[in-house]
Amino acid sequence: MNKPAILPQPDKVAPVGIEGLSRLRIATSAGRPIVRIHLLGSMRATSYLGDNVLPRGKKARAILGCLCLMSGERVPRARLASMLWDRVPDEQARTSFRQALRELSAAFGDLAGELISADRDTVKFNLDLCWIDAVALLTRDQSQPSALRSDLASLCAGELLEDSTGSSASFDHWLFGERSRFTDQLRALLETELHELTRRSGDGKHIAEVARRLIAFDATHEGATRILMRALADIGERAQALREFARCREALKNTLDVEPSPETQALFEAIRTRPDRNRGERAANPSAFELQGPQPAPRGRNRLRVGVLPLIGSRSRNEENLGFSLSQEIAAALARFRWFDVIAPVSLMHKPSPSSVSEALLRHKDLDFVVDGAISGNGKEYQISVRLLDLTQYARPVWSDRFELAVGQLHRLNELVTGLIVGRIDPVILFIEGQPKRREQYGATGLVLLAMPLIYSAEREKFEEAGRLIHRALAIDPDNAMVAAWAAFWQVFYVGQGWCEDVDRAFAAAQDHALRAVRLDPDNAEALGIYAHVCAFLNKDLDTAIHYFDRALRLNPNLALVWALSAPTYCYIGDPEESLRRLDRYRDLAPFDPYFSWFENFYTMAYNFKGDYEKAAAVGRRSVKVTPRFSAAYKHLIAALGHLGRRDEARQYIETLLALEPNFTVRRFGEVYPFKHARDRNRYMAGLRKAGVPEK
Repeated sequence: MNKPAILPQPDKVAPVGIEGLSRLRIATSAGRPIVRIHLLGSMRATSYLGDNVLPRGKKARAILGCLCLMSGERVPRARLASMLWDRVPDEQARTSFRQALRELSAAFGDLAGELISADRDTVKFNLDLCWIDAVALLTRDQSQPSALRSDLASLCAGELLEDSTGSSASFDHWLFGERSRFTDQLRALLETELHELTRRSGDGKHIAEVARRLIAFDATHEGATRILMRALADIGERAQALREFARCREALKNTLDVEPSPETQALFEAIRTRPDRNRGERAANPSAFELQGPQPAPRGRNRLRVGVLPLIGSRSRNEENLGFSLSQEIAAALARFRWFDVIAPVSLMHKPSPSSVSEALLRHKDLDFVVDGAISGNGKEYQISVRLLDLTQYARPVWSDRFELAVGQLHRLNELVTGLIVGRIDPVILFIEGQPKRREQYGATGLVLLAMPLIYSAEREKFEEAGRLIHRALAIDPDNAMVAAWAAFWQVFYVGQGWCEDVDRAFAAAQDHALRAVRLDPDNAEALGIYAHVCAFLNKDLDTAIHYFDRALRLNPNLALVWALSAPTYCYIGDPEESLRRLDRYRDLAPFDPYFSWFENFYTMAYNFKGDYEKAAAVGRRSVKVTPRFSAAYKHLIAALGHLGRRDEARQYIETLLALEPNFTVRRFGEVYPFKHARDRNRYMAGLRKAGVPEK
């Protein structure tokens, strides 16, 4: 199951994990590792003597997995501690991390001194002394030119850090990103290997062997299946080639309930009816036997298309009807997000029956993503399994979840199931579509999706690149409400970070873009939510902000962004309890939001307004670690530390804040922040003052 990654990279730390593995050597300079570590499937670690050196504790194993995937770089202790102990105070997280690290060192015994290098602030794992299956799969050993990656892939099976899921929410977010990148890179490498082998080799048996290994990795890979079918027919194994077609058809049916592509079916018919076409055809048309990877369909559109298939009832007609009704509700709820088109279940069927979805119809609809699932019951409760498939290349699962609903709670289906499903799908698609080089061409909406992760990075260079992308999007489609709304959001962030020299001009631009977005699409909840945020933060018009936040959530109660953005406004009006409730709802709707660490800063604010300075400090410390360039996060942490009398601890954060925002003072904060009540303003300013922030 793939879930999007959450934690951004701290400064001066090499890119995490899979993307950096290709630079690593597989073994020691002497040619033999002292430890072999398996990260795929059930985790294992064995010394060169055959001793089991894997720690028993789940958190210690998770630390080992992280270090193995960190490219051999030094990793801040604080980062690992906050990732694996993300729901406890900072000091407790550090203590727990030290205990887990000691457990890891004890498991390695005498080898620990060679493998683990730790100082006060960082930890490093010596990958040069290890053989790690995930590393080896992505790094070809040049000393063995005849070795094939597919040979190793056949031995290294299973999901990355399979039994480490559940160590913590933040760790799961990180692990999802690593799994996704690992899977994509390994598939691409296996495809390249098969392509090269097919191009230069005439050995049909060898080609068939490698193709089978790629199919073992991805049973729905039609390109590899066609190569295998041709290779088998080429060496005279016509019956086996036909059986491979049947296997592929079954795999596609089980994955997406679709039939093989017309190209694969045509090859099947050619082999079935003309068994004598073998090596002669290959010699005459060698390109026909090259790997034909999936090609995105030509697109004359700039909006994504998300289809919702009927959920299959596995045991009874009643379950089948409930599954179809739920899928219709999911489609209707997804349609409220406005930035992609939704194809409802009834449009993906020839007749009103969940079993009649046509593969040809799916292709005709030209979908980018599809939602499918199943529902079953035992008389007391229903089990609902749902997943999201990315269809732009392969039918690739990118998210899945499981829900349980008591029979007596069917009236709460939308609240307990539908809302959570669509709330979690939206950030997954946003994350996937926000990756560079996702497509050959980007329309206005696509450019905004690319800009989003750059905005949330809070790094000025990336942020300014986001501004250029949004400017291009406005030029392409000035009447796009989503583009206008995010142009306003960019201006708010620009002011909030203290980067804007002409604040009045930025205010005017934000107001103009936000109002245009609302006028262009009055039913766009995202546009209304961003406009409300502009009203609160820039205009200090809190009553208007609450009105538009309420209107946005009436239009789309499952839009996690609006729940999060509305939380500060309730702090500003002096209602931190409501702010925390909204943040909890945001977290329930989007537990795998890739930008959760940015919005977590709002928890620090809410605890500050509530007067719970210990919690504010605990969350604030974590927040500044994972978003080190987001200046607002420091302000709330510093105020909490001031009230706690921890001036010495606050000093380091004040220095960082002033480096990010040199003009920040207590007086300026009091003037800029939109407090409704003087008591809240005075208390906040007092905290900053006690911490040692310059007065003016």
